[in-house]
Amino acid sequence: MGTRGGSGGDGGSAALERALRAAVGGGVDFTTTARALTTMDASNYRRVPLGVVAPRDADDVAAALAVCREHGVPVVPRGGGTSVAGQATGEGVVLDFTRHMNTILRLDPGERTAVVQPGVVLDTLRAAAGAYGLTFGPDPSTHGRCTLGGMIGNNACGAHSVAWGTTADNVTALRVLTYGGEPARLGRGPEALAALPRRLADGVQALVREELALLRTGFPDLPRRISGYALDALPPERGWDVARAFTGSEGTLGVLTEATVRLVESPAARALAVLGYPDESAAADAAPRLLPYGPLTVEGMAADLVGDVAAALPRGAAWLFAETGGATPAEAAARAAEICRAAVADGAAGHAVVTGDAEQRALWRVRDDAAGAATRLPGGGEAWPGWEDCAVPPDRLGAYLRDFRALLGRYGLRGAPFGHFGEGCVHVRIDVDLMSADGVRRYRDFSSDMAALVVAHGGSLSGEHGDGQARAELLPRMYGTDVVRLFERFKDLWDPAGGLNPGMLVRPYRLDENLRFDVLPKRPGAVDVEFGYPEDGGDFATAVRRCVGVAKCRDTSAAGTGVMCPSYRVTREERHSTRGRARLLHEMLAGEVVTGGWRAPEVRDALDLCLACKGCRHDCPVGVDMATYKAEFLHHHYARRVRPAAHYTMGWLPVWLRGAAALRAAPTLNALAAVRPLAALAKRAGGIAPERALVELAREPFTRWWQQRTGTGTAGGGGEVVLWPDTFTTYLSPEAGRAAVAVLEDAGLRVSVPTGRPVCCGLTWVSTGQLDRARAVMRRTLDTLAPALAAGRPVVGLEPSCTATLRTDLPELLSDDPRARRLAASVRTFAQALEEFAPHWRPPHIGLPVVGQTHCHQHAVLGDEAERRLLQRAGLTGALSGGCCGLAGNFGYERGHFDVSAACAEETLLPSLRQAPDGALVLADGFSCRTQIQQLAGVRARHLAEVLAEASGAASDGSSGGCSGG
Repeated sequence: MGTRGGSGGDGGSAALERALRAAVGGGVDFTTTARALTTMDASNYRRVPLGVVAPRDADDVAAALAVCREHGVPVVPRGGGTSVAGQATGEGVVLDFTRHMNTILRLDPGERTAVVQPGVVLDTLRAAAGAYGLTFGPDPSTHGRCTLGGMIGNNACGAHSVAWGTTADNVTALRVLTYGGEPARLGRGPEALAALPRRLADGVQALVREELALLRTGFPDLPRRISGYALDALPPERGWDVARAFTGSEGTLGVLTEATVRLVESPAARALAVLGYPDESAAADAAPRLLPYGPLTVEGMAADLVGDVAAALPRGAAWLFAETGGATPAEAAARAAEICRAAVADGAAGHAVVTGDAEQRALWRVRDDAAGAATRLPGGGEAWPGWEDCAVPPDRLGAYLRDFRALLGRYGLRGAPFGHFGEGCVHVRIDVDLMSADGVRRYRDFSSDMAALVVAHGGSLSGEHGDGQARAELLPRMYGTDVVRLFERFKDLWDPAGGLNPGMLVRPYRLDENLRFDVLPKRPGAVDVEFGYPEDGGDFATAVRRCVGVAKCRDTSAAGTGVMCPSYRVTREERHSTRGRARLLHEMLAGEVVTGGWRAPEVRDALDLCLACKGCRHDCPVGVDMATYKAEFLHHHYARRVRPAAHYTMGWLPVWLRGAAALRAAPTLNALAAVRPLAALAKRAGGIAPERALVELAREPFTRWWQQRTGTGTAGGGGEVVLWPDTFTTYLSPEAGRAAVAVLEDAGLRVSVPTGRPVCCGLTWVSTGQLDRARAVMRRTLDTLAPALAAGRPVVGLEPSCTATLRTDLPELLSDDPRARRLAASVRTFAQALEEFAPHWRPPHIGLPVVGQTHCHQHAVLGDEAERRLLQRAGLTGALSGGCCGLAGNFGYERGHFDVSAACAEETLLPSLRQAPDGALVLADGFSCRTQIQQLAGVRARHLAEVLAEASGAASDGSSGGCSGG
């Protein structure tokens, strides 16, 4: 094709775009944003495409291929973009199958088959099949966002391949289009061979006839051989299995448009045998000896990835998770117990049988997140993919891991192995230096030695994720030059023009080309920023490259992701995922595709729908904190520029509310807000969504009530806990503050409230990116709280968003002030304070069901374990909604955000309110959550403190006044 990049230049790209728009019915997007979002997958590599096409059907695919052939432009098929070897990146045109070609066309439970389009997400198929007691066997850890097309492209496997094999084992037939435009139906057997286009059929038969001996002897026999093309599936005795040979071809042979896949029976009940060993090599030695007992999976993981969960596991420093199935829970548990007995007899240090669904899910969540979590090593080092899925014969795994550890030691490298020990496949991310030229050269040397080690143990360079660019250069080490020549011949048979995913698998790029780190600033601290980024050495580029692309944020169920990422689940647009925003920030720092720097409109627009919920800080396996990155970006983007009106109204809300209280203007302002034309005018001027009602101001602020009640407003007045008078409690919902005082005092605690000088966490300025002002407000707060901090008094927060700001944003913005860390360490939630400082207090037994919302900042930063325990002790049953309410402070009030805000609430919160049992209490500690519930459901939600105060009869004087907000 001349060059791998195809036709270039703005003129050629514009002509290509025009031709595609004329020919393709689906989406054609050559914008900066679309290109920036597809420069990377989950690998170390980056390639810049000309544009993205989202075909609606196979005819669109054919039309796009025809245009690209005419223009000499390569094509790269892409699913969820979670490939870790670089094969989902590419020059030319990227075909995105997730937008339209994402339908299950047919599901036949009798035949146990399904016909799917390539963009179907695995969990979507599993949910549909689950209605019939069936599932799709292969289940990589990215099951909530990887697509069937991507799985077929990589021959994905997952944890349960011990029982159900790889994707290739579960593919029945494929419909594909070659780069030359030839449609082909691929299957198995002589009749399927006859159904191929004559050119392909003749070519496959000639290759088999001429190279039969090599096809029979040149391919190692092991369960996880994913590297190269599976040409050993072609000989007659293997059934002329062209579909199997195509599976795992990484988009280099043809473009998949439809697949028929096999479904398997899913056990009605499952249990987990958890087995402890002294180290991962001992666990690896033991894993193959468990296979005769018929487990569904045997997964291995060591203490450096298990983290806090290790305390709940059996004795050991490494563990095997052996899952069993059965028709009943008792049968599954009995099989798990049998495995435990065998393991103990074989030398396991500890064992346990886990039968509870929640407990099993918690352990599998650790395993699912490992691919991302392994990117950050204990102590803060960065580790990267590239050699994270090699496979050896299972009975060689223990010896291989010992040699692997020795090799790491020779190079002074670290990694945390885990993976599919039952099939000899190990995942590990290694702390290679890919930022410097010397480090990259060292990586080449290590890669060569690594390939030799794998081959010496009879293994495969790839045991799950494919070769892509990461390992294809080293395939001659595994197969020899004769087999690699066969790969090239097979590629040329299907794609003589070299138009499909060039540079992958055959005639590959070097493994150290196209590294995504090459374009980032090399010097730590090269980007001048406001936050401290303590986990990233103060370097913004390091923070941004936390995102490795595993895309947990693209899961479409809040149950699968916790809170992250609510705006993506509503829009289903990549730019509104945490990964998409991180990619745009990466490209902003690179300055090649996104050229505007901090002023880039593409980044601003993508961040506009970020709710700053902080869900990613907790739910992302590598702790990407997009709320902080958004605040950082807005600070620089609007420096010395006029800001949106909402930044002046809601960003400065504490000032306006404090002024209104000082003037005792709440009754007047509330009356004016009730006049619709005046309210509409105020909303238009203030950048507020017209669909929103203006919140009602409290006639008596909480701090004024406190001063009148006590006669003092100092934080140093002898109290043992300082109740934080946040803006929302003080001026909008003082009843929550009064109730909290009553409950804390009923629990025997002495309370003080700082009221002398205004205190504020700075949240509204942080969320709108006015960081200079936020810092000034925070410093003033530290000055005011100095006596309380010196006395070591805990600070109790009622509003989760403000409490979380004190815990995280304040010390990260004031990293030079030790008082900030002291304040952050002293912060407790209302429930945490009661549990820690009044352990003998007994809450009233209320005995009612509850519904409502756990605040997203509570979930992400503060944790809600103490709240759950307090609810249980009070006899409050049921669970609060997960996800995000969608209001998220100023977000849901800003003009243009109402639809997304309401859609977020409709995901879990509003349905839970509609389904609430009679008499259920509606709880929401966050003012935003209470406001959203009031405005969208017409229901008054209350803070937990209010419910406890009312039930205990401890409600403080005047607690019936004020308003609920909204």
